Amino acid sequence: MAKSSKSKVKTDKTPVDLLTAKQAKEEYARLQIEIQQHDKRYYQQDRPTVSDAEYDELRKRYNAIEARFPDLRTFESLTMKVGAAPARGFKKVRHAVPMLSLDNAFAEQDVVEFVGRIRRFLKLSEDEPIAFSAEPKIDGLSMSLRYEGGELITAATRGDGAEGEDVTTNIRTLKQVPQQLKGKHIPPVLEVRGEVYMTKADFLKLNERQKAAGDTIFANPRNSAAGSLRQKDPTVTASRPLGFFAYAWGEISEMPADTQSGMIAWFEKCGFTTNPLTKICNSVEELLAFHRKIELQRARLDYDIDGVVYKIDRLDWQERLGFVSRTPRWAIAHKFPAERAVTVLNDIEIQVGRTGAFTPVGKLEPVGVGGVIVQNVSLHNEDYIKGIGGDGEPLREGRDIRIGDTVIIQRAGDVIPQVVDVVLDKRPKDAKEYRFPKKCPCPLHTDVVRGETATGEEEARARCSGEFACPYQKIEHLRLFVSRRAFDIEGLGEKQIQLFFENEWIKEPGDIFTLRARNNKLKLEELEGYGETSVRNLFAAIDERREIALDRFIYALGIRHVGETTGLALARGYGSWQAFHDASLKVAKGDEEAIAEMDALDQIGDTVIAAVAAYFKESHNRGIVERLTKQVTILDAEKPKTDSPIAGKTVVFTGALEKMTRDEAKATAERLGAKAAGSVSKKTDFLVAGPGAGSKLAEAKKHGVQVLTEDEWLKLIG
Repeated sequence: MAKSSKSKVKTDKTPVDLLTAKQAKEEYARLQIEIQQHDKRYYQQDRPTVSDAEYDELRKRYNAIEARFPDLRTFESLTMKVGAAPARGFKKVRHAVPMLSLDNAFAEQDVVEFVGRIRRFLKLSEDEPIAFSAEPKIDGLSMSLRYEGGELITAATRGDGAEGEDVTTNIRTLKQVPQQLKGKHIPPVLEVRGEVYMTKADFLKLNERQKAAGDTIFANPRNSAAGSLRQKDPTVTASRPLGFFAYAWGEISEMPADTQSGMIAWFEKCGFTTNPLTKICNSVEELLAFHRKIELQRARLDYDIDGVVYKIDRLDWQERLGFVSRTPRWAIAHKFPAERAVTVLNDIEIQVGRTGAFTPVGKLEPVGVGGVIVQNVSLHNEDYIKGIGGDGEPLREGRDIRIGDTVIIQRAGDVIPQVVDVVLDKRPKDAKEYRFPKKCPCPLHTDVVRGETATGEEEARARCSGEFACPYQKIEHLRLFVSRRAFDIEGLGEKQIQLFFENEWIKEPGDIFTLRARNNKLKLEELEGYGETSVRNLFAAIDERREIALDRFIYALGIRHVGETTGLALARGYGSWQAFHDASLKVAKGDEEAIAEMDALDQIGDTVIAAVAAYFKESHNRGIVERLTKQVTILDAEKPKTDSPIAGKTVVFTGALEKMTRDEAKATAERLGAKAAGSVSKKTDFLVAGPGAGSKLAEAKKHGVQVLTEDEWLKLIG
């Protein structure tokens, strides 16, 4: 553990052999609390405050006292730790099948539209029955358990969906996770997915123990479950009562059932606990009735839930429906209504985002909403504050937001706080309308502008016109770069980025990867809160991210309008960094062929193309990219299936398809390794034309593209 000048080890100089029983009890209790606090700072916060030698001195004395007074030992004793010292950091595990998140429904109409989309996608008539598996949405920690030959091999958290943390040792301590699966005909490879949770009763008991020990008090059962599972010492996890509900699967070599409900029943036979409230519903009305019933039971359940999940029961229909970006088309989470609270708006501050966008943030009198203390709330933009609307739902007519107002807030989906109304009869007499700033608060004091959207309308958000000269935007770009969905560098959070930027140690992304080489001059270990161990861990975390997936890299560049979904579409479309980079440079120069090729990619349009062009037209950005790519290795996008007759081909659909919808046709093509484009070019391999095909058909004939009927297409893909 790294040494800090701030923290001193407090040890009683009285030899252990001379301690009285009372002295020993007091010393033992104090040491236990102190050691636990050091463990927390080291293992959980990466901010040790004592050296390894000082820490060892504490542990040695603690062990000696317990050896002389064995009656002091309890199940929470620190000497209950088994084996070698706890591992410092979790290994990463790449999921064979990504752990994706669900779309949310907040209103009953959202559920009606969800079912309607499924009918349209699968071309089902209104009277065709659709069975759904409905289950409470557990508010816990998602987990993937991998079994080989029926034996538990690894357990990993969801992480970012593609890669999680290896918590196998800790998961083995959970009674509801079988080490060996029961029954016959277990698939050679099976990934069982579900939720680790803690009951409300156990949560309250744990917090009582934590309080008595002077340790962390958890905010809610989910946090306590996550914190318990991510302990570096498995005996701590073992001492905490955690449960596990199985409800899904990842990679599986043989399917034992052909329905969602059949798989859940099979999980039970294998030895897993599944939620007994799960039910089959055969209509929208039944889904909504189930949601209302579970909402009424919510308070009486001994575990936290925040909604209900609906899944298509037939697995062949799940396969056909596929996914949109990171969410399945065949499932949705119907969240419970948001909880509300009343508080006072004390101030409005402006935050400047990485694209220069101004976001006004309301500073609230702290208030509890749904078990969480809320102090800040987004006020979206100038129009929203004026009561016009903007990014958020407009307030009631004639109501604006002023400093000093009493406001009603809610957590949308129990997550994001928002202002839903102003209590006018409590408005102070001296409250004035908020004046949006005309200058950026950065040292440059550049003008604030509102540009135009792609349709020529005025943008809702105001922006700093300073672009990359604005230090706020530089910092936000760096924060995006190290964020979870981008490079995901542990130990480089918002505070660290701010500190390193202000000291001019990190001015652009490439500087992150040269920190180690420059540390002879920087001497990071001399910073307050750092030390040799912390710095060593930071450098190791940076080195772990010198290799990155193409879609993550594109997203990390911070190109305006290029989010995760767009980055994934561009990565799949071009396949390699070199191909995307070269195409982007051509687009920036106005090359019509390159622009047409990018425009042909599915989900890519004029707005994204203009943003890519603007980014790569700027020499400053090109320099940043060039210096960064010398420091990292960018992996090619996942190779398309090679055992498919359309793998690697570009396909365009036009006209009215009769046996499947256009969306299903695109999803099928992508699943088989093809690129589903939106327009025809000379690089198009197939045009699938249904009745009513127009200009795309003419364009295909012009370029000599092979034209297929829907039947010919279905025959080709088998």
